[in-house]
Amino acid sequence: MKIGIDARFCNESGVGRYIRNLIKSLSEIDDVNDYFVFVSQQFDNKIIKDKKTWKLITTDMRWHALNEQLKFPSLLNKANLDLMHFPYFSVPIFYRRPFVVTIHDLILHHFATGEATTRSQLLYFLKLQAYKFVMKASAQKAKKIITVSASSKDEIIKHLKVSPEKIAITYEGVELPVIASESEAISLKKTNNYLLHVGNLYPHKNMDIVLRAIKRIRDEENVLINLLIVGKEDHFYFKYKRKVEDIGLKDQVKFLGEVTDSELQELYKNSLAYISPSLMEGFDLPTAEAMASNCLVLVSDIPVHHEICQEAAVYFSLEDEEDLIKKLKEVYSKGN
Repeated sequence: MKIGIDARFCNESGVGRYIRNLIKSLSEIDDVNDYFVFVSQQFDNKIIKDKKTWKLITTDMRWHALNEQLKFPSLLNKANLDLMHFPYFSVPIFYRRPFVVTIHDLILHHFATGEATTRSQLLYFLKLQAYKFVMKASAQKAKKIITVSASSKDEIIKHLKVSPEKIAITYEGVELPVIASESEAISLKKTNNYLLHVGNLYPHKNMDIVLRAIKRIRDEENVLINLLIVGKEDHFYFKYKRKVEDIGLKDQVKFLGEVTDSELQELYKNSLAYISPSLMEGFDLPTAEAMASNCLVLVSDIPVHHEICQEAAVYFSLEDEEDLIKKLKEVYSKGN
Protein backbone atom coordinates (compact mmCIF):
# COMPACT_ATOMS: atom_id res chain seq x y z
CA MET A 1 0.00 0.00 0.00
CA LYS A 2 0.95 3.61 -0.54
CA ILE A 3 0.31 5.35 2.76
CA GLY A 4 0.58 9.08 3.38
CA ILE A 5 1.21 10.82 6.71
CA ASP A 6 0.66 14.51 7.29
CA ALA A 7 3.71 15.47 9.36
CA ARG A 8 3.61 19.26 8.89
CA PHE A 9 2.89 19.56 12.63
CA CYS A 10 5.93 17.45 13.52
CA ASN A 11 8.06 20.16 15.15
CA GLU A 12 5.37 21.25 17.58
CA SER A 13 4.97 19.93 21.12
CA GLY A 14 2.13 17.59 22.12
CA VAL A 15 0.71 16.37 18.81
CA GLY A 16 4.13 16.89 17.24
CA ARG A 17 5.67 14.38 19.64
CA TYR A 18 2.86 11.94 18.81
CA ILE A 19 3.62 12.28 15.09
CA ARG A 20 7.40 11.96 15.52
CA ASN A 21 7.08 8.77 17.53
CA LEU A 22 4.48 7.37 15.13
CA ILE A 23 6.85 7.86 12.17
CA LYS A 24 9.87 6.58 14.09
CA SER A 25 8.10 3.41 15.20
CA LEU A 26 6.49 2.68 11.82
CA SER A 27 9.86 3.04 10.10
CA GLU A 28 11.27 0.42 12.50
CA ILE A 29 8.55 -2.20 12.11
CA ASP A 30 7.08 -1.82 8.60
CA ASP A 31 9.23 -2.66 5.59
CA VAL A 32 6.29 -3.69 3.38
CA ASN A 33 4.28 -0.54 2.73
CA ASP A 34 5.48 2.61 0.97
CA TYR A 35 5.18 5.83 2.98
CA PHE A 36 4.84 9.38 1.71
CA VAL A 37 5.41 11.90 4.49
CA PHE A 38 4.34 15.50 3.97
CA VAL A 39 6.73 17.66 5.98
CA SER A 40 7.90 21.22 6.53
CA GLN A 41 11.46 22.38 5.81
CA GLN A 42 12.38 21.87 9.49
CA PHE A 43 11.59 18.14 9.53
CA ASP A 44 14.35 16.00 11.04
CA ASN A 45 14.58 12.94 8.78
CA LYS A 46 16.89 11.20 11.26
CA ILE A 47 13.80 9.85 13.03
CA ILE A 48 13.16 7.57 10.03
CA LYS A 49 15.19 4.40 10.51
CA ASP A 50 14.92 2.79 7.06
CA LYS A 51 14.43 5.35 4.29
CA LYS A 52 14.11 2.89 1.38
CA THR A 53 10.33 2.75 1.57
CA TRP A 54 9.88 6.31 2.81
CA LYS A 55 9.60 9.43 0.67
CA LEU A 56 9.56 12.95 2.08
CA ILE A 57 7.47 15.59 0.32
CA THR A 58 8.28 19.08 1.53
CA THR A 59 5.60 21.76 1.62
CA ASP A 60 5.29 25.25 3.08
CA MET A 61 1.52 24.93 3.51
CA ARG A 62 0.63 25.70 7.12
CA TRP A 63 -2.15 23.97 9.07
CA HIS A 64 -5.36 25.98 9.56
CA ALA A 65 -4.42 28.17 6.57
CA LEU A 66 -6.57 28.72 3.50
CA ASN A 67 -4.13 27.02 1.12
CA GLU A 68 -4.36 23.90 3.28
CA GLN A 69 -7.96 23.61 2.13
CA LEU A 70 -7.48 24.84 -1.44
CA LYS A 71 -4.02 23.61 -2.53
CA PHE A 72 -3.01 20.76 -0.21
CA PRO A 73 -5.47 18.27 -1.81
CA SER A 74 -3.70 18.65 -5.17
CA LEU A 75 -0.35 17.83 -3.57
CA LEU A 76 -1.85 14.78 -1.88
CA ASN A 77 -3.51 13.60 -5.09
CA LYS A 78 -0.18 13.63 -6.95
CA ALA A 79 1.04 10.88 -4.63
CA ASN A 80 -1.92 8.68 -5.65
CA LEU A 81 -2.22 7.26 -2.13
CA ASP A 82 -4.19 4.20 -1.08
CA LEU A 83 -4.63 5.64 2.41
CA MET A 84 -3.83 8.97 4.03
CA HIS A 85 -3.36 9.46 7.77
CA PHE A 86 -4.02 12.91 9.22
CA PRO A 87 -2.64 12.65 12.80
CA TYR A 88 -4.37 15.94 13.60
CA PHE A 89 -7.94 16.97 12.83
CA SER A 90 -6.93 19.64 10.26
CA VAL A 91 -8.05 17.74 7.14
CA PRO A 92 -8.62 19.37 3.71
CA ILE A 93 -12.37 19.01 3.20
CA PHE A 94 -11.94 18.65 -0.58
CA TYR A 95 -9.65 15.61 -0.32
CA ARG A 96 -11.65 12.68 -1.74
CA ARG A 97 -9.40 9.66 -1.35
CA PRO A 98 -9.58 7.28 1.67
CA PHE A 99 -8.14 8.61 4.91
CA VAL A 100 -8.03 8.05 8.65
CA VAL A 101 -7.81 10.89 11.17
CA THR A 102 -6.56 11.07 14.73
CA ILE A 103 -8.69 13.30 16.96
CA HIS A 104 -6.97 13.77 20.30
CA ASP A 105 -9.64 15.79 22.08
CA LEU A 106 -12.51 18.24 21.66
CA ILE A 107 -11.27 20.75 24.23
CA LEU A 108 -11.94 23.74 21.97
CA HIS A 109 -15.60 22.74 21.91
CA HIS A 110 -15.67 23.61 25.62
CA PHE A 111 -12.86 26.06 26.37
CA ALA A 112 -12.14 28.97 24.05
CA THR A 113 -8.67 30.50 23.73
CA GLY A 114 -9.81 33.70 22.01
CA GLU A 115 -8.08 36.01 24.45
CA ALA A 116 -4.75 34.93 22.98
CA THR A 117 -5.59 35.99 19.44
CA THR A 118 -3.84 39.00 17.95
CA ARG A 119 -6.79 39.59 15.63
CA SER A 120 -10.36 40.68 16.23
CA GLN A 121 -12.71 38.60 18.34
CA LEU A 122 -15.04 38.38 15.34
CA LEU A 123 -12.30 36.78 13.26
CA TYR A 124 -11.51 34.40 16.11
CA PHE A 125 -15.20 33.45 16.34
CA LEU A 126 -15.30 32.73 12.60
CA LYS A 127 -12.12 30.62 12.82
CA LEU A 128 -13.61 28.69 15.74
CA GLN A 129 -16.71 27.90 13.69
CA ALA A 130 -14.47 26.82 10.80
CA TYR A 131 -12.53 24.57 13.19
CA LYS A 132 -15.74 22.89 14.33
CA PHE A 133 -16.95 22.49 10.74
CA VAL A 134 -13.66 20.99 9.52
CA MET A 135 -13.44 18.62 12.48
CA LYS A 136 -16.99 17.36 12.03
CA ALA A 137 -16.55 16.95 8.28
CA SER A 138 -13.25 15.12 8.83
CA ALA A 139 -14.81 12.74 11.33
CA GLN A 140 -17.79 11.93 9.15
CA LYS A 141 -15.76 11.41 5.94
CA ALA A 142 -12.92 9.41 7.52
CA LYS A 143 -12.77 5.65 7.01
CA LYS A 144 -11.66 5.35 10.62
CA ILE A 145 -11.10 7.69 13.55
CA ILE A 146 -8.25 7.11 15.97
CA THR A 147 -8.51 8.66 19.41
CA VAL A 148 -6.48 8.40 22.59
CA SER A 149 -8.99 7.54 25.34
CA ALA A 150 -12.51 6.34 25.97
CA SER A 151 -13.27 9.82 27.31
CA SER A 152 -12.36 11.37 23.96
CA LYS A 153 -14.32 8.68 22.14
CA ASP A 154 -17.45 9.63 24.09
CA GLU A 155 -16.91 13.29 23.20
CA ILE A 156 -16.49 12.47 19.50
CA ILE A 157 -19.69 10.42 19.42
CA LYS A 158 -21.63 13.15 21.21
CA HIS A 159 -20.42 16.20 19.30
CA LEU A 160 -19.38 14.88 15.88
CA LYS A 161 -22.25 12.43 15.41
CA VAL A 162 -20.34 9.37 14.25
CA SER A 163 -20.87 5.69 14.94
CA PRO A 164 -18.95 4.18 17.90
CA GLU A 165 -17.81 1.35 15.61
CA LYS A 166 -15.90 3.86 13.50
CA ILE A 167 -13.65 4.91 16.38
CA ALA A 168 -10.53 3.05 17.52
CA ILE A 169 -8.87 3.87 20.84
CA THR A 170 -5.07 3.72 20.89
CA TYR A 171 -3.67 4.95 24.17
CA GLU A 172 -0.60 7.13 23.94
CA GLY A 173 2.71 5.63 25.00
CA VAL A 174 5.59 6.97 27.02
CA GLU A 175 9.20 6.99 25.87
CA LEU A 176 11.67 5.25 28.15
CA PRO A 177 13.21 7.65 30.69
CA VAL A 178 16.40 9.36 29.62
CA ILE A 179 19.14 9.58 32.23
CA ALA A 180 20.17 13.19 32.72
CA SER A 181 23.85 14.06 32.59
CA GLU A 182 25.45 15.30 35.80
CA SER A 183 25.79 18.85 34.48
CA GLU A 184 22.07 19.04 33.72
CA ALA A 185 21.01 17.40 36.97
CA ILE A 186 22.99 19.66 39.33
CA SER A 187 21.15 22.88 38.49
CA LEU A 188 17.73 21.22 38.71
CA LYS A 189 18.27 19.69 42.14
CA LYS A 190 18.91 23.09 43.75
CA THR A 191 15.16 23.61 44.04
CA ASN A 192 13.47 21.23 46.48
CA ASN A 193 9.97 20.78 47.88
CA TYR A 194 8.51 21.46 44.47
CA LEU A 195 5.45 20.40 42.55
CA LEU A 196 5.85 20.09 38.80
CA HIS A 197 3.49 20.97 35.96
CA VAL A 198 4.34 20.33 32.30
CA GLY A 199 2.51 21.68 29.26
CA ASN A 200 0.58 24.74 28.21
CA LEU A 201 -1.42 26.96 30.55
CA TYR A 202 -4.61 27.22 28.50
CA PRO A 203 -7.85 27.93 30.40
CA HIS A 204 -8.80 24.25 30.72
CA LYS A 205 -5.53 23.54 32.56
CA ASN A 206 -7.12 25.30 35.55
CA MET A 207 -3.85 26.38 37.22
CA ASP A 208 -5.56 29.09 39.29
CA ILE A 209 -6.74 26.53 41.84
CA VAL A 210 -3.14 25.39 42.43
CA LEU A 211 -1.86 28.94 42.87
CA ARG A 212 -4.61 29.72 45.37
CA ALA A 213 -3.89 26.54 47.32
CA ILE A 214 -0.13 27.16 47.49
CA LYS A 215 -0.72 30.74 48.66
CA ARG A 216 -3.21 29.71 51.34
CA ILE A 217 -0.87 27.00 52.67
CA ARG A 218 1.91 29.58 52.92
CA ASP A 219 -0.24 32.27 54.53
CA GLU A 220 -2.19 30.01 56.89
CA GLU A 221 0.32 27.26 57.69
CA ASN A 222 3.65 29.02 57.02
CA VAL A 223 4.60 26.12 54.73
CA LEU A 224 6.41 26.91 51.49
CA ILE A 225 5.60 24.63 48.56
CA ASN A 226 7.31 25.54 45.31
CA LEU A 227 5.86 25.01 41.84
CA LEU A 228 7.96 24.55 38.69
CA ILE A 229 6.21 25.04 35.35
CA VAL A 230 7.67 23.66 32.12
CA GLY A 231 6.18 24.67 28.79
CA LYS A 232 6.31 26.72 25.63
CA GLU A 233 6.20 30.48 26.16
CA ASP A 234 2.99 31.90 24.75
CA HIS A 235 0.19 34.30 25.70
CA PHE A 236 -1.07 32.19 28.59
CA TYR A 237 2.44 31.46 29.86
CA PHE A 238 3.17 35.18 30.20
CA LYS A 239 -0.30 35.80 31.63
CA TYR A 240 0.46 33.42 34.50
CA LYS A 241 3.88 34.96 35.00
CA ARG A 242 2.19 38.31 35.62
CA LYS A 243 -0.46 36.70 37.84
CA VAL A 244 2.18 35.01 40.00
CA GLU A 245 3.86 38.36 40.58
CA ASP A 246 0.54 40.09 41.32
CA ILE A 247 -0.46 37.60 44.03
CA GLY A 248 2.96 37.49 45.67
CA LEU A 249 4.15 34.02 44.65
CA LYS A 250 7.14 35.02 42.55
CA ASP A 251 9.60 33.33 44.94
CA GLN A 252 7.66 30.05 44.98
CA VAL A 253 6.54 29.63 41.35
CA LYS A 254 9.26 29.33 38.72
CA PHE A 255 8.73 29.25 34.95
CA LEU A 256 11.41 27.14 33.24
CA GLY A 257 10.21 27.42 29.65
CA GLU A 258 11.08 24.47 27.42
CA VAL A 259 13.62 21.93 28.69
CA THR A 260 15.37 18.91 27.21
CA ASP A 261 13.94 15.42 27.63
CA SER A 262 16.74 14.49 30.02
CA GLU A 263 16.14 17.60 32.11
CA LEU A 264 12.43 16.80 32.20
CA GLN A 265 13.12 13.28 33.48
CA GLU A 266 15.25 14.74 36.25
CA LEU A 267 12.48 17.15 37.19
CA TYR A 268 9.93 14.32 37.36
CA LYS A 269 12.19 12.15 39.51
CA ASN A 270 13.01 14.86 42.07
CA SER A 271 9.59 16.48 42.51
CA LEU A 272 7.26 16.07 45.46
CA ALA A 273 4.56 15.29 42.89
CA TYR A 274 3.43 16.04 39.39
CA ILE A 275 0.20 18.05 39.47
CA SER A 276 -2.52 18.21 36.81
CA PRO A 277 -5.62 20.22 37.84
CA SER A 278 -7.18 20.07 34.35
CA LEU A 279 -10.89 20.45 33.76
CA MET A 280 -10.63 18.29 30.63
CA GLU A 281 -7.98 16.28 28.76
CA GLY A 282 -7.87 13.95 25.79
CA PHE A 283 -5.20 11.79 27.41
CA ASP A 284 -2.76 13.89 29.54
CA LEU A 285 0.60 12.58 28.38
CA PRO A 286 2.73 14.43 30.99
CA THR A 287 0.84 12.64 33.76
CA ALA A 288 1.63 9.30 32.11
CA GLU A 289 5.28 10.37 31.72
CA ALA A 290 5.39 11.26 35.42
CA MET A 291 4.04 7.86 36.43
CA ALA A 292 6.60 6.15 34.18
CA SER A 293 9.28 8.15 36.02
CA ASN A 294 8.08 6.85 39.42
CA CYS A 295 6.78 10.29 40.26
CA LEU A 296 3.72 10.68 42.48
CA VAL A 297 0.86 12.23 40.50
CA LEU A 298 -1.75 14.53 42.00
CA VAL A 299 -4.60 14.92 39.53
CA SER A 300 -8.08 16.36 39.22
CA ASP A 301 -11.01 14.02 39.70
CA ILE A 302 -12.09 13.85 36.03
CA PRO A 303 -12.97 10.74 33.98
CA VAL A 304 -9.88 10.64 31.77
CA HIS A 305 -7.54 10.75 34.77
CA HIS A 306 -9.32 7.77 36.31
CA GLU A 307 -9.11 6.00 32.96
CA ILE A 308 -5.37 6.60 32.55
CA CYS A 309 -4.11 6.61 36.16
CA GLN A 310 -6.59 4.21 37.75
CA GLU A 311 -5.31 3.47 41.29
CA ALA A 312 -1.87 5.00 40.71
CA ALA A 313 -2.79 8.63 41.50
CA VAL A 314 -3.93 10.91 44.29
CA TYR A 315 -7.18 12.57 43.20
CA PHE A 316 -8.58 15.90 44.36
CA SER A 317 -11.98 17.48 43.86
CA LEU A 318 -12.31 20.45 41.52
CA GLU A 319 -15.34 21.66 43.49
CA ASP A 320 -13.58 21.70 46.85
CA GLU A 321 -10.41 23.77 47.21
CA GLU A 322 -10.04 22.47 50.78
CA ASP A 323 -9.58 18.97 49.39
CA LEU A 324 -6.63 20.10 47.25
CA ILE A 325 -5.07 21.92 50.20
CA LYS A 326 -5.42 18.78 52.34
CA LYS A 327 -3.80 16.60 49.64
CA LEU A 328 -0.96 19.09 49.08
CA LYS A 329 -0.17 19.17 52.80
CA GLU A 330 -0.12 15.35 52.88
CA VAL A 331 2.21 15.22 49.87
CA TYR A 332 4.48 17.83 51.45
CA SER A 333 4.61 15.97 54.78
CA LYS A 334 5.56 12.67 53.15
CA GLY A 335 8.31 14.34 51.13
CA ASN A 336 9.96 16.00 54.12
